[in-house]
Amino acid sequence: MPLPDSFIRTVSLTFDGGAEWLARLPGLIAACEARWGLAVQPHFPGLSYNYAAPATLGDGTEIVLKLGVPRHELTTEIEALKLYNGRAMCHLLDADAAMGVLLLERLQPGHMLITVSDDETATRLAADVMRRLWRPLPEQHIFPAAADWIADLAALRTEFDGGAGPFPARLVEMAESLFADLVASSAPPVLLHGDLHHYNILAAEREPWLAIDPKGVAGEPAYEVGALMRNPLNLHEWPNRTAVTTRRLDILAEQLEMDRQRLLAWSFAQEILSQWWDYIDTHSQPNMWLAECLAGMLGEQVRG
Repeated sequence: MPLPDSFIRTVSLTFDGGAEWLARLPGLIAACEARWGLAVQPHFPGLSYNYAAPATLGDGTEIVLKLGVPRHELTTEIEALKLYNGRAMCHLLDADAAMGVLLLERLQPGHMLITVSDDETATRLAADVMRRLWRPLPEQHIFPAAADWIADLAALRTEFDGGAGPFPARLVEMAESLFADLVASSAPPVLLHGDLHHYNILAAEREPWLAIDPKGVAGEPAYEVGALMRNPLNLHEWPNRTAVTTRRLDILAEQLEMDRQRLLAWSFAQEILSQWWDYIDTHSQPNMWLAECLAGMLGEQVRG
């Protein structure tokens, strides 16, 4: 099956050596088939940064073959999967970080949490997976610290000569202040998924819902809610988006037994970060509706 143009473009533009890796991809797949005795099927739809395809082992076991440009982020994913060892997460069956290859448990039926139409139900299901994922960090580890990403906000300032460019300056200032306060008052870090949202939680058989594609991040548990709060991708189009956002915070605070204000603050700070990262990749005009919505809630709590 031909590779999607969007996948080719993303890999080529995002990664050093991405175009060369794409040229070698057929050979890499063939090498995986030979090494592990795989029968690899056509790739899944919606490829983004990595190649993923269903495959079958020699004994008939159905798995997922995932290949990516070898890089630190892929290595941290492998290490996170090892530590999770299948707890609230798909199993890692084998991997070769130097090749950028992962063999993963295939989750069946495998539909995403985005298919759950009732947002309150989806949020409660996500919170259950989230809570079961957090693991103690080993004494020595390679996971990036969420606290260090405050440097990315400094990079935003550098990019725009101390200003904020297309980002509302008051929101960037709020994010800088909140991020610093959150880091200074953080709970001890644990292993976080780092990108837990509606597209990375799948229906499974051994447990009702399991996570996939962990980034592997060291941070306080409250940090984890940010990715869920800003998804799905079309959330900004929902007519009830503000009410949904408010209700999600209520549910997450209740289900996770965490301070709602802290979840709100992390969600806001991460939304500014996420918009900045998207801008780096695409240079498109930031969509600030969620940041404005969360900033309004923060203002209400301060006034209250």
